[in-house]
Order: sequence, then C-alpha cells, then structure tokens
Amino acid sequence: MNASSPASASVRRRDFLKASASLLGGAAIATRLPASASAAERSRSVGANDRIRIGIIGCGSRGRTAHMEGIYKHVAETNFEIVAVCDPWRLHREQAAAMAKQWFGREPRQFVSYRDLLAMDGIDAVMISSPDHLHTTHLEAAANAGKHIYVEKPLATEMDRLVRAVDAVKRAGTVVQVGTQLRSEPEIVGMREVMRSGVLGKISKIEEHRNRTKPYWYQYLGRGVREEDVDWKEFLGDRPMRPFNPSQYEAWYGYWEFSQGPVAQWGAHFLDTAHFIMDASFPVSCMCTGAVVTWKDEHRFTAPDCVSATWLYPEGYMLCSSNNLGNSMGSRKLFYGSKGTLNLDDASYSAEGGIERDGSIRGKVAVPSVERPDHYMNWLQCMRSGETPQASIDAGYLHAVAVLMAVVSHETGKQTFYNAASRTIRTVV
Repeated sequence: MNASSPASASVRRRDFLKASASLLGGAAIATRLPASASAAERSRSVGANDRIRIGIIGCGSRGRTAHMEGIYKHVAETNFEIVAVCDPWRLHREQAAAMAKQWFGREPRQFVSYRDLLAMDGIDAVMISSPDHLHTTHLEAAANAGKHIYVEKPLATEMDRLVRAVDAVKRAGTVVQVGTQLRSEPEIVGMREVMRSGVLGKISKIEEHRNRTKPYWYQYLGRGVREEDVDWKEFLGDRPMRPFNPSQYEAWYGYWEFSQGPVAQWGAHFLDTAHFIMDASFPVSCMCTGAVVTWKDEHRFTAPDCVSATWLYPEGYMLCSSNNLGNSMGSRKLFYGSKGTLNLDDASYSAEGGIERDGSIRGKVAVPSVERPDHYMNWLQCMRSGETPQASIDAGYLHAVAVLMAVVSHETGKQTFYNAASRTIRTVV
C-alpha cells in the first residue's frame, strides 16, 4: 500500500444498505464543492491584445509533443509565448527549451524546480505534465501563485491533496483546464447529444475494456537517464527518499507510488468521457481489484497489469473500466441502453441488444459530429474571455474522486463510498 494513500474510514453495514437502496430508488446524492468563480470575478483574465506568457512544468513526451506542440499550432491566432520550462531531468529540459527557442526566437528560462518557475516575473499561465504523484503539488502551487493552468490527468493520487488543490484553484479564480481532452472531440460532443435525445432509452451499464499485450510503462525504459543529470529529490517530491533508481525515474508509470495503474491513467479519460456524455454526478460506490499478474521481472513494477473497477451511479447505472496488459483481445467501449447501444470505438449506435427497441433506430447510425474548439484552443480562449473551459476544475474533481474511490478499494480490498459533505472516501466494514 502506498504510504501516502488517502486515509479511509469505515462505515457500518446499514450505511451501505441505505446507499444501495437510494441508488435503486433513483435518489439523488448531494454533492459539495466550493462555488466556481464567475467570469466577472476572474480579475486575471488576459487582455485581448496582450501576449500570454506560458511556463511548462514537466518536459517529458507529454509536455513536449502534446502540450507544447498542441498549443503551438494556435500561436498565430492567440498570441502567446513559451517563456520558461521546468523539469528535473536536464535532457528533457534542454529539449523543451530548444523547441521554444526555435519557435519564438529567444531562449526560454530553464528551471529544475517548479518553485523557481512560479517565482519568475511575468508568467501568466503554466502547463503541468509532471508525474501523477506531483499533479496536486504543482496545481496547488500554481493556483496560489495566481496562474492560469492546464493540468494533466489523473488530477490526484491522494484525496486530501485533491481537496486542498481544488480549494486553492477556487480561491484563485483563474482559468483551469484539466487534460481530459476527449470531451473536446467533435464525435464525443455528438455522443452527448445522442444520449440527451433519449433514443437509447435508459442506460444500464457503461464499460471500457482496454487491453494490450504489454504494459505501456515498458516503452519508457532504456533512455539512459544518469543520476548526475537528474534532481532525484525534486522528482520524488513528498515520496520517501531512496537511492537513485533509473527504472523508477524512466518508467514511473509502472510504480504504484508514482502512478496508480491503468484505471487511474487510462480510466480517468473514460470516466471523464462517460461523465460528460451522461451529465453524471458522483458515484455512489466502487469496487476495484487488480495485481501484477503477467509482467514480473527485474524492474519490480507495482502498478497492476490486470485490473478491473466498477462504480455504481445514483442515476441507476453501472460503469466498468478494466485492463488486461497481458492479452490484447476484447477491447471495447460501449454504453448499453434499453433501446440500443452506443459504440465509442466507431462512433455509432444501433438497436442491437435493446430490450425495448421500438424501430426508432434503423441499422447502424453514425454519430453526427458537433464542432467545438480543441482542448488547447479552448484554454487559450478562456484565459482572455474568463469563460469556464470545457474540462473545468469541477469536471476534474469529479473524475478524480471516482479514480480515488477505485484506488482506495484496490488498496484496502473493500467497497468505497464518497461522502460529499466531508469530501472524503470511506470503506465498508
């Protein structure tokens, strides 16, 4: 178990029965978050003609090829500059700096620590693509520094830190876009409209099976990271100090204390997508189990390569996210309704399987796309307008709670519940 895992209290069996009865009865579960700042309250919106000065926190493949390249294609329309980069590994830091210099004609400032980047004068916004265990640390610090923020998912690895970081964002009132970019995809927006039309009837189950022949963290091994080029303490953050381990640095995705496996990583995207399509509220309960089943070797990875999590929602449906990283068969993403089935894999729906199909769906129907700005453009636009971005901090909090319910269940072997009043995760005795 992760030494820094969220504390979980116990609830009695009668509380479990009450929650189950409420679910089956369709009762709404109350939620609580600090109120979002309105557009009028966001005093730090960037002026229409001002150049937005951006710092990059985390210059790995996600930071460079997704974040930096993703926003650069909009530079002509949105007038920004990457003025600083930050990463514990010298090689990644220098690679990101070289990209920014090529694009903007001048050398960005380079920092090892996020603290120094946030202390730099004139930075308006930051993009956070650090390892998962550092997301809340960097998010909270950036919010307290008054920056606009683009932050990767999963939003958190511990519940108490999630609450603290989200509260800091609410106090700051700055624009935060969470990196669950699928809700900005035209086909996903179209699926939401299909769901809202009621053509699929009542949804009973939503499932994702995302399988591979090998865990994704193996692709990051063998990059030749040397201890003298890395600020090891900066990477560890609040995790216990230990001798430098190149495997842990290169393939941190494979270690539970840094990244809590594919349900937290890949499942965060699916959870957020399902929440968006379904206009979901917080899950009632979750059960998750998994283990290192196939890939046992000298790297001693601790993130599960075979894992499954199931949530129950107060709207009366079940959501399942599972992964087998030792066999690639069986991958699919489906929404099962009483009148038909929505297929995310090919963006279509049909009457197949519907127990109440009534002829309103004929054959296989392609989901019509609904155009909207891509995720990076939306964030850049919202920094000027003060509007709420497409993956707001509230949406990020929702997917993060669901992820952490699975994390705590996996760690304890118990069913978990989210307490909206106290913003804590509890387990059933």
